Amino acid sequence: QLRLVESGGSLVQPGGALRLSCSASGRTFSTYTVGWFRQAPGKEREFVASIYRIGGGTYYGDSVKGRFTISRDNPKNTVYLQMNDLRPEDTAVYYCALAETRLILSRVWSGENYEYWGQGTRVTVSS
Repeated sequence: QLRLVESGGSLVQPGGALRLSCSASGRTFSTYTVGWFRQAPGKEREFVASIYRIGGGTYYGDSVKGRFTISRDNPKNTVYLQMNDLRPEDTAVYYCALAETRLILSRVWSGENYEYWGQGTRVTVSS
């Protein structure tokens, strides 16, 4: 069974930066897609970013483009989300998720296409 564990969430001031990590253990796959999603209180889950294990291809939600960067370290089975210029509206619980396949672009946005989820890490942006 695959296990995903997020870390790095914290309280940060507006304009600050954080780096979230998503570490995978247990079952491995030769190819997969990892996505970051977030959910703020009272709001629906929102796609943040995704990356493929093999090859290029990173995608971002409109609200984080130019501020967030997703990257991977395959030997460490870890995916990162570098978040810069944080805003109060970025406050949410951030989840990483893994799909067993290389999702096509039209499918990366929906959490329904990911089979595995972490427990989440909380990010609070406030002065």
